[in-house]
Amino acid sequence: MSTVFLVEPYNSGSHQAWAEGYQNHSSHDVHLLTLPGRFWKWRMFGGTLTLAKEALELAAETGPPDFVLASDMLDLPAFLGHAGSAMEDPRVVLYMHENQLTYPLSPTARDDLAYAYMNWSSMVRADEVWFNSTFHLEAVFDALPRFLRHFPDHRHVGLVDSVREKSTVVPVGVELGWIEEIEKPEPPLIVWNQRWEYDKDPARFLAALYRLADSGAEFQVAICGENFRNVPEEFEEGRLRLDDRLVHYGYADLDEYQRLLIDSAVVVSTAKHEFFGVAAVEAMAAGAIPVFRRALSYPELIPAEAHGDTLYESDVELDSLLRSAVEDPERRLRIRNLVAPSMHRFSWTSVAPVYDDRLSNAAPREVA
Repeated sequence: MSTVFLVEPYNSGSHQAWAEGYQNHSSHDVHLLTLPGRFWKWRMFGGTLTLAKEALELAAETGPPDFVLASDMLDLPAFLGHAGSAMEDPRVVLYMHENQLTYPLSPTARDDLAYAYMNWSSMVRADEVWFNSTFHLEAVFDALPRFLRHFPDHRHVGLVDSVREKSTVVPVGVELGWIEEIEKPEPPLIVWNQRWEYDKDPARFLAALYRLADSGAEFQVAICGENFRNVPEEFEEGRLRLDDRLVHYGYADLDEYQRLLIDSAVVVSTAKHEFFGVAAVEAMAAGAIPVFRRALSYPELIPAEAHGDTLYESDVELDSLLRSAVEDPERRLRIRNLVAPSMHRFSWTSVAPVYDDRLSNAAPREVA
């Protein structure tokens, strides 16, 4: 058994589920070094000192780690520098949940190259870089040469190929042990289980529901997911216009969230950005058939033979797939039987052994 220090500066939501899920399912001795999931810029910029101190204290108790598995929210070179010789140069893997280079800016945000550069320098320092999807990996390496040319000199564009060679796709593990087989309620339940944020494009989702309602289709709606700011205006409008169809509105605790997914017949995403899609996997594994964009990470998640029944490009296709999903129960069952079993490849029981094996066989550090 090897000792792993898993370092997660932003320990909330999917990041926390990832860290705790691997700790719970790994055959290695995994220790979590975390900070609360808030103030994301400060976590990237200032979290290294606090976490390095924790790493030194932990290493004094357990001995130095064999491996460090670090989230992309960590300034990895700074962390390893502050942790010092007590770490005894462990093998280091950087896990890219997201990145600050291609993450879409909010309408009020200004571009800040510093945080994207932290991601880049961390990728250079790591022995291996794991991305949660092929879409994510390709997006980063497509953008990196252009990004590095922003700087006046010593851009190190020549390092991109060597970093690409040590990068691979290793999916997120998802806890799926709570799923049970039940008869889905009628009328069919459409679920939204994503963040209430601009990058998930809730206005497009709600507009599609209004058109579906105007068509005379019978359906129910559950709008859940986390909201970190004031409730967007479009959701307040949706609450009024869909009132008689709503079975849930707002954040759901874990038990309620899982119950809603077990009841759901359809899960919809109109996201403008998705590097993996833990919420999407959870809903599909619970038996909801997807209506997702034919873009981002979604084509990777869904079996190719189901793409035509589940992925859209235009609003016309979105409306057609959504209406078919709620009006044709035989079609729903056919798609569910194709999609739901395939989600179990992302279960921690399948993914944790992959992490364990890859860590055990991680390449030694190469100094760029």
